[in-house]
Amino acid sequence: MLRHLIHYGIHFLVPILIAVWFFKDNRIKVALILLAGIIIDIDHLWANPLFDTNRCSIGFHALHSYWAIGIYCILPFFKPTRIIGLALIIHIIADTIDCLLM
Repeated sequence: MLRHLIHYGIHFLVPILIAVWFFKDNRIKVALILLAGIIIDIDHLWANPLFDTNRCSIGFHALHSYWAIGIYCILPFFKPTRIIGLALIIHIIADTIDCLLM
């Protein structure tokens, strides 16, 4: 139960808190972009079974691969992709912590 609270708290609360604290002028827009980082979970649709609470996403799903994570880490260095990169990194951090708590 605690594992899931932490995991989904990072997915949903952390993006909102970051948007409110660091992007005061555009907090709603930034919060929506950061929350949209969850979209990379679309790669779960290709897995069998679709959802497995005991499976670590990192390194298993295509958009959670180490190559993809490397690209996500480069995105914040460029202004046009900064917030998208941050969204994806937050998502990967949430999933990494979930894997560590298994």
